[in-house]
Amino acid sequence: MSENYVLYSDLERYEIINCDDGEKYGYLSNNDIVIDENGNLKLLILNVSKAKFSFWGGNEFVEVPWQYIRKINPKPRTIIIDADESVIKRTRV
Repeated sequence: MSENYVLYSDLERYEIINCDDGEKYGYLSNNDIVIDENGNLKLLILNVSKAKFSFWGGNEFVEVPWQYIRKINPKPRTIIIDADESVIKRTRV
């Protein structure tokens, strides 16, 4: 296999970090990717819930457009995003 691509099963174990503010969003396996009908990656949907058990607080989700993904590093296994608050859409459920 070529080393120019990464399998999704490997990507699930990559940690997501925003280099703009240093916030960590956990691992891709705990979040979602939105793919359009042509197979293009459009958004990362990140769960930013801080509590392990949240009965009353609900969950907060962050939508990051794919163009703000700066780098996918195989070592260390990280996905680096560079998105400030003006491009991030926050939703509380």
